[in-house]
Amino acid sequence: MTALTRVLIVDDHPMVAEGIRAILETYDDVIVVGTLGNGQEAIDQAEALAPDVILLDLNMPQVNGLSATEILLERNPETRILILSMHDSPEYISTALRHGAAGYVLKDVPTEEIKAAIDRVMAGERYLCTGATASLKPSTTDGREPLTEREQTILLQLAQGKSNKDVAAELDISIRTVETHRKNIKRKLGIATTAGLTRYAMEHGVLQGTGH
Repeated sequence: MTALTRVLIVDDHPMVAEGIRAILETYDDVIVVGTLGNGQEAIDQAEALAPDVILLDLNMPQVNGLSATEILLERNPETRILILSMHDSPEYISTALRHGAAGYVLKDVPTEEIKAAIDRVMAGERYLCTGATASLKPSTTDGREPLTEREQTILLQLAQGKSNKDVAAELDISIRTVETHRKNIKRKLGIATTAGLTRYAMEHGVLQGTGH
């Protein structure tokens, strides 16, 4: 028997969520474990629902799709997140992928394509729908990958002299997760030491407005 793929749909438009649910439920190898209305609900309920794939809208109240992606993956790195969006601009797509999304699907694609995207990310591949691929151009920045919101939060904490343990307690994540973030921040910024991170934070105004 084929293994069932557990899918969670998170979209603040109930009609969109229910429409996708109705179609996905016609496939024998998919089980929809829930439809939720915003990123915070997804963060709160993901552990209990244990989805393999989360279809996540980008623009939602409370916690948006990008922040939710980062926090969901921090708590369960095995989950595959597919961003569902109406925007096909390269900025949106590359930002979503940078935050850890496994794929990006435009809302107006045929549902068979959403199913194909689910199958592809379950196979460990990245999936960009046709419209998304066409609009994804190579980055023309100075070659440095920008930090995500979560990484900026952690950089700020580290620059204030907090230990991995302090940061982990503050953000309610494991010390190992903080270490992974710290490693990614150093890699992205090309900085090898914590003192270097603090200096970077001061030079780039990360520490401004924090009372330091």
